[in-house]
Amino acid sequence: MDDSSQASRAECRRERAVSADPEGVEFVRPRVPHHGSVHLADASPEWARQYAAVAARIRTALAGLVLEVEHAGSTSVPGLAAKPIIDVLLLVPDASDEAAYVPALEAADLLLYLREPGWHQHRLLRGSDPPVNLHVFSVGSEEAERMLLFRDRLRTHPEERERYERTKRELATRHWVQVQDYADAKSAVVEEIIARARRGRR
Repeated sequence: MDDSSQASRAECRRERAVSADPEGVEFVRPRVPHHGSVHLADASPEWARQYAAVAARIRTALAGLVLEVEHAGSTSVPGLAAKPIIDVLLLVPDASDEAAYVPALEAADLLLYLREPGWHQHRLLRGSDPPVNLHVFSVGSEEAERMLLFRDRLRTHPEERERYERTKRELATRHWVQVQDYADAKSAVVEEIIARARRGRR
């Protein structure tokens, strides 16, 4: 998942062991344990090209339904090391109406992996060529706004990007049962950056 999305999820999960399955999450396809460190790749211009190809595939599959498609997550920030997985944000009229978009996306090789009706009606789909995490929210979603706020802050403030990368690289060397646990561990830094971004908009 995208880093700012993970921060909100981590807040909801703080009363449980981080490796426990989150409450209110339905895994449509099996959740595979990670059990290891996290590979971070150096920033690559290929990520922007991969995003453009995926976005075009989504728009073709959902002709007339897409309200917004954005490149999100660390691969959307030039110069930032990241897991080499393209995070994409998709806004549709109603994320809970899976019949309106999931079959078409699955026909385009973007498969539904989980649904979180209690967390902004989030749906996660995944693709493999290139590796993609597609986050679907309803238009007007507060979480979607947070994701883009975080991305834009990292893009425009090198000191924030550098601090975040240091945190990522330190945490990536540790052993994680689930990659989600690694993402949750970054939540404090993510929240600080989002808070500064909000203050900067005033």
